[in-house]
Amino acid sequence: MQDTIIEIERALLSAIFFDPQCFEEVYARLHAHDFSYKAHQSIFRALLELHAAEMPLDEEFVLKKSTPKAPIEREELLQILGTNPIIQFERYIDEIKDNSIKRRLNHLATIIKNQTNDESNSSEQILENIEHEVFKISQESMQHDFRESKDIISATLELIKSVKERGNTILIGLDTGFSQLNRLTTGFNNGDLVIIAARPSMGKTAFALNIAQNVLEHNKGVAIFSLEMAAEQLMLRLLSMKTSIPLQDLRVGNLDDSQISQLSAASDAIAKRPLFVDDGGLLGISLLRSKMRKLKARHPEVELVIIDYLQLMSGSGKQERHLEVSEISRGLKLLARELQIPVIALSQLNRSLEARSDKRPMLSDLRESGAIEQDADLILFIYRDDVYKQRAEKEKEEQAKKEGKNYQSTFKKRSVESAEIIIGKQRNGPTAIVELMFQNAFSRFVELDESPTIVLDTTPTRNETQIDLPPV
Repeated sequence: MQDTIIEIERALLSAIFFDPQCFEEVYARLHAHDFSYKAHQSIFRALLELHAAEMPLDEEFVLKKSTPKAPIEREELLQILGTNPIIQFERYIDEIKDNSIKRRLNHLATIIKNQTNDESNSSEQILENIEHEVFKISQESMQHDFRESKDIISATLELIKSVKERGNTILIGLDTGFSQLNRLTTGFNNGDLVIIAARPSMGKTAFALNIAQNVLEHNKGVAIFSLEMAAEQLMLRLLSMKTSIPLQDLRVGNLDDSQISQLSAASDAIAKRPLFVDDGGLLGISLLRSKMRKLKARHPEVELVIIDYLQLMSGSGKQERHLEVSEISRGLKLLARELQIPVIALSQLNRSLEARSDKRPMLSDLRESGAIEQDADLILFIYRDDVYKQRAEKEKEEQAKKEGKNYQSTFKKRSVESAEIIIGKQRNGPTAIVELMFQNAFSRFVELDESPTIVLDTTPTRNETQIDLPPV
């Protein structure tokens, strides 16, 4: 078999020398490490360098690229040039790629054996490493070709037809449960990476659960990866939202008979919904991808993924943290596109915004923001002014106590607070502010009767035009 694959590699390299134009197709699909024979790897790397420098792909120029670490022998080139040129080189590319993947998987099997025999490695770390390597192999093996205009037109017309049949001129993607947000975003669309970001205590998890609850009410599936909170705590919040029983009363079991009956009915209703929660805590992008592939295959009704939260996801541990976040962010976007469902990732904001007089978040406040801002299709910030007012009053009380003074705060925590959902980025729509109300007792966001919407920017090009939206 090894002799056969070497002959196939020679035949393909021969085709390149005889017809350099075919190299465009070859290097788009193969890497040097895909060749099993080291001499062929060196020759292919030399061809890549020559192609990048727009130099001839011939024997003499290839020989000039020979180095002590990657030697290229004239005898090897003569063997290649003496091989009969091929016409259908695409089949040879497929064969070399297939053999390369099998070799890498075989090598991975050896790594797995060595790591499992090393008692210092935990099973969780071994699984994470395996998932990471399999993810890299699968990404390389995926082939994406150009799509022709006629195929794109056909798919686009089918999309327009399906939207028209719904009879809804506002909602295209998943219903968020908030009409004003739906109007501005057309819902959360398939393949979108949605970032919900805020400082602590602003209600990131509550807002995400509000959206999840609405999706579940339409009998569509939701997968939640909770890296900070146990599944039971998430369920308490969902039950509080659904029943309007204060969350604190649910936590301590302070319920009367009518509330117990109400809780029982809500529990039965939620138990029948396709909700899946992973609260394992340790999660990397490769493991997340693997789990979601399996879940989506078993439960195709799953149409939303929520990660709480992005900065708690683990990276490969082999690079700086901001590079790991870039890898995670890109991986989440690829996952959304692969599964063709929205992926919501909660994100923390930098502490630096606390020093500003106006503490409304901006894109630059995203922690390790570069890659997140680039990969996200939609970025939503949550801002509640009362959180900062309460914090400021508490600091004044503590400072007065230190100075031996008596300070009586006039601030009173309200049961219902105003909240802003700031659309900081939208790839295909306006940036805006949607005003909601936050019900503290139930950790629940609700709409105003006539929620005003402040449009900051009506086009993705960020002009300053303002529009008045028609009522729902």
